[in-house]
Amino acid sequence: MAARSDALKDRLSRYREIKISVTGRKSGRAISRPVWFIFEDEKLYLLPVQGSDTQWYKNVLKKPTIRVDARGAAAGVKLIPITDAARVSSVVEKFRAKYGAGDVKKYYSKFDVAVVAQMS
Repeated sequence: MAARSDALKDRLSRYREIKISVTGRKSGRAISRPVWFIFEDEKLYLLPVQGSDTQWYKNVLKKPTIRVDARGAAAGVKLIPITDAARVSSVVEKFRAKYGAGDVKKYYSKFDVAVVAQMS
């Protein structure tokens, strides 16, 4: 298990995009989508593109355990919503630093929530 976790952390430190699978809150089916992320201090941060209106975020509120897949290295993680404005703003700044302010502005429309998972 530790080796798989290490492989995932290694890929999280190198990649720009991962795939997450959430459980549909109505359908109960696994729904996968590519997302941008920040991996820092053993924590994985995700920023829903439409904030609290994002469908995968609404699914996570109902069932917080998701599957994270970085090109074959995968693990189940439990997400914790971040709703405090200052903490959300801090995550947004991390995204701007990694992906560029222009692209964050182009793809993200609402900055009212984020999520974090402890990866250790």
